[in-house]
Amino acid sequence: MNRETAPLLRVEGLSKHFPVRGGFFRRVTGWLKAVDDVSFQIAHGQTFGLVGESGCGKSTLGRAILRLHEPTAGRVILDGTEITALPRRALTAARRRMQIIFQDPYASLSPRRTVLQTLLEPMEVHRIGTPRTRREKVLELLHIVGMGPEVLHRYPHEFSGGQRQRIGIARALTLDPRFIVADEAVSALDVSVQSQVLNLIARLQRELGISFLFISHDLAVVQHISHQVGVMYLGRLVEIAPAEDLYRDPLHPYTRALLSAIPVPDPKRRRKRIVLQGDVPSPLAPPSGCPFRTRCPEAMPLCAERAPRLTQRHDGRAPHRVACHLY
Repeated sequence: MNRETAPLLRVEGLSKHFPVRGGFFRRVTGWLKAVDDVSFQIAHGQTFGLVGESGCGKSTLGRAILRLHEPTAGRVILDGTEITALPRRALTAARRRMQIIFQDPYASLSPRRTVLQTLLEPMEVHRIGTPRTRREKVLELLHIVGMGPEVLHRYPHEFSGGQRQRIGIARALTLDPRFIVADEAVSALDVSVQSQVLNLIARLQRELGISFLFISHDLAVVQHISHQVGVMYLGRLVEIAPAEDLYRDPLHPYTRALLSAIPVPDPKRRRKRIVLQGDVPSPLAPPSGCPFRTRCPEAMPLCAERAPRLTQRHDGRAPHRVACHLY
């Protein structure tokens, strides 16, 4: 297996359950299964797009991979190192190789720190370089993201949303990471600014070979930037496939419904809209069997009895896995 196809990141059976407390003594009365037995891989220099409705567990999964949330079960292996088994001190050192770009750049940037202070901090924490080399690295990063030295002593409130996100990307690059979680990195931006940030991420991947987990609810954006796509529903992955294959031939009924909502730019072409009935079930009380069965137009009795596993499609085409009893 060559470097381009070998996995940089392996996620195996990852789960994150939050305790639900109630009563006078705040005892645990149940568990919210935000992420439930998720497994996938990301190759070197590739982007794995993660899509699904709000509340399906996408952001929790990204944070659990980085151990910003401690996983309840499962393993995360980054470039041969099992991140989930590291003690706290070793985890701090390992975080040089993995970073995150947050959804809201204004909330994730300290209003009391200038751009210079924000970008110097990671290098100071990890004791990288000298004051001179750190400042040179800051200028280099600003150039990479399309900003100049005139912004060094300005504060976050002095920038537009797109500029703040560029600063967030520069901060994520300060420690030369191998893997970055982009959590709804463009969802709060105008469409024109979105394209600029997406093109920047794609260019950084080509030039620096970084692997991305790109989390979004916008399937059109994910199609533009991803090599592989995973579709998430109620804490579980229901379909994983190469981006081109998934958008051309979606298998899971939930994926087909999501794709039917993407606007078609050609007025002569019409896509049949699939409208799902009902609301997403509560993760506190998920339905038995398949989590999607209560809204699925093709549900059958077996769906209520047993949860389907991700199964490889065997037809000689690209690897395409789906969790559905229809297959």
